[in-house]
Amino acid sequence: MRAPIKPARPVYLLSTASVAGWDEGQGPIGGEFDILGDKTDTFGCDTWEKAESEMQRLALSEALSYGLLRDTDLDMIFAGDLLNQCVGSSYGLSEFNTPFLGLYGACSTAAEGIMLASLMCGAYAKCAAAVTSSHNASAERQFRFPLEYGGQRTPTSQWTVTGAGAFILCSDAEMLRRAEISGESIEIAEVMPGIVCDAGVHDANNMGAAMAPAAADTVCTYFECGGAVPDILLTGDLGYEGTQILRDLCSARGHDISKIHSDCGLIIFDRETQDKHAGGSGCGCSAAVLSANILRAMRRGTLRDVVFVGTGALMNTMSIQQGQSIPGIGHLVRFTAGKGADM
Repeated sequence: MRAPIKPARPVYLLSTASVAGWDEGQGPIGGEFDILGDKTDTFGCDTWEKAESEMQRLALSEALSYGLLRDTDLDMIFAGDLLNQCVGSSYGLSEFNTPFLGLYGACSTAAEGIMLASLMCGAYAKCAAAVTSSHNASAERQFRFPLEYGGQRTPTSQWTVTGAGAFILCSDAEMLRRAEISGESIEIAEVMPGIVCDAGVHDANNMGAAMAPAAADTVCTYFECGGAVPDILLTGDLGYEGTQILRDLCSARGHDISKIHSDCGLIIFDRETQDKHAGGSGCGCSAAVLSANILRAMRRGTLRDVVFVGTGALMNTMSIQQGQSIPGIGHLVRFTAGKGADM
């Protein structure tokens, strides 16, 4: 039976860091990102793809610095992105002297990486990192059209976020004490892998509709297994279209989530002042929002219990061109604050 999984021993968030592009920096949480790019979003590189790799390198370097760690303190890195063969991760993290496992979960990669890192720390490792990114220009070039083409976007389309996030998890009491963490401790209380859900959506310009059924399945299954009602149920990232579909699907199964639900794609941009159509998307959207905004609120004690469901559309350019539908997935991670890590 599918049910939440608790790590075999307590696993805590040791540190986290976020990187964001220029547009993201002009949004509602722009002041909370650790590193912001300039108007070029090149991060000192000569291609968009190299820029995305640099964002991952910066995010993990910053997270290690915050945790008073070296790369050799990490037992493993779980990382992924939207580029073919996940080259944003492999190139970006190649300088770190750490075993690397590449992931592809599309926009669910942040949740997938945190889930796997927590399970690894709960059983075999002391310290592991989860890293992911997306870049608007590299994603548009791969999945739609190069920006220079000037293609029009439908109202249901989402804006791929230029952003990255790194999360360092730890189960070792001495490393946690050494990190001198200020604020509340944050435990990865439980996780639940998602299943692939294909609702028959074919529109590549409506990712929210493709991912919402998978998110609803994970959310409803979690609550039906006795999962606790959190302070906030955070999805990443369904945008405006997918958010309403998710709420309707959950309501149909007897779960009213409207008062606790928020979505990373709705948080990162201001709909009134930034024309991003249906909101934000991309691996970097949920990673940057979770790192900069949500987990920071947990450190402050503003939030105590967060259920994060990272959602992804599991297609590629060839499957779309061949007329296949777009399956989705939703991985769940529950964070709880103030449980009292031995620091």
